[in-house]
Amino acid sequence: MSDTDRQAIREVVRARRDQAVSDLISLTDHGSLLGEEAPAQALMAERFAALGLKVDEVPINVAALQDMPGFSPPVVDSYDGRVNIVGRHEPNEIKGRSLILNGHIDVVPTGPEKLWQTPPFQARERDGWVYGRGAGDMKAGIVAYCTAFAALRDLGLQPAAPVTLQSVVEEECTGNGALACLAAGYRADAAIIPEPFNQQLMVAQLGVMWFQLEITGKPAHVLDTSAGSNAIEAAYAVFDKLRTLESLWNTDTFKSDCYHHHDHPVNFNLGKVAGGDWASTVPCACTADIRVGFYPGMKLEDVRQAIEEAVDEARHNHPACNGSNIEIIYRGFQAEGCEMAPRHPMMTLISDLHAEVTGQGIEPYASTATTDCRFFQLYGRIPATCYGPVAENIHGIDERVSIDSMMEVAEVLALFMADWCGLEEIKA
Repeated sequence: MSDTDRQAIREVVRARRDQAVSDLISLTDHGSLLGEEAPAQALMAERFAALGLKVDEVPINVAALQDMPGFSPPVVDSYDGRVNIVGRHEPNEIKGRSLILNGHIDVVPTGPEKLWQTPPFQARERDGWVYGRGAGDMKAGIVAYCTAFAALRDLGLQPAAPVTLQSVVEEECTGNGALACLAAGYRADAAIIPEPFNQQLMVAQLGVMWFQLEITGKPAHVLDTSAGSNAIEAAYAVFDKLRTLESLWNTDTFKSDCYHHHDHPVNFNLGKVAGGDWASTVPCACTADIRVGFYPGMKLEDVRQAIEEAVDEARHNHPACNGSNIEIIYRGFQAEGCEMAPRHPMMTLISDLHAEVTGQGIEPYASTATTDCRFFQLYGRIPATCYGPVAENIHGIDERVSIDSMMEVAEVLALFMADWCGLEEIKA
């Protein structure tokens, strides 16, 4: 492809800036919290159809998925009405390599809305940023890949290889949406997820495990607290013991190669605590939801064993746990970590295109979180990575994404499709 043709692609992407911002604001306004994704997914179906794609709905069938590698126990009671939306492009003639562009439509809770400058699901543009829950994580990435595909069509061109655009649910808690798409048979020679990793190239991601502690103690009147067993205090005692495991896994002895430069890659989080029923009664019941990170290559069963040993030690040795019954329930993420091959042609091409678009070299990124990349990389044997826009305060207050970076990502993805898939003229 000539330099003139490459410049034309970049210019037509830039010409779509206003439309991309409008699309992002509209998509962000469709709040898509867990279990409430349907309106946003309906919008994605419309957008995929407008791009000339064949649109599929892919449901999540727990019975069919639960024995597959990568499945995570659901955190909701039902998947009724909650589908993944897939747009499929088929070329006139296959000349290049196929591609999946994947993004998740689900967003995390907003926290107290009074802390936001404006309501989190009333997105706004200000000073080169779009603000709103999900604007960065990761609806800007979805808009970027749609913009890239649309820009090629503006030139009368389309990829000369199959391209699949996926908008999936439940990336933020299980990944079962992406797993359902894999089980449905969608495959490609590469997959890119435009997660908001500040235009860095992901080379590794940690594993993540969620579990819940169900603790029952013994109620008592506060006139004699020693007569009871405080389930809430027991929860904090158990988490203190888990912190010891976290510290151990952050030592150089345990760090995998991709994380040796990182001071504290493994993070445990006590994310939610609920318990008690009266201010003057020793609480006899408590639930605590906990997230732990772990390195690529660590087996899920080994992680569970380490967790259970830490809980057992607290149960038997910490005074706050005396008289308490502690049960561990694994639900939500049971996600293995993975690494990418940095010299794979997909990785080097993204690196080259990033330099072409931005004028700067790309930075490798070893994520301390998880993404849906693991399904492609580990279970689909599809080379995959994340490369997406600059975002701030994701999962926080006043989440925002850089419009300039979103458009640069769109340029990179358009050029990637041109180079990886090849191009052909759209037939009338």
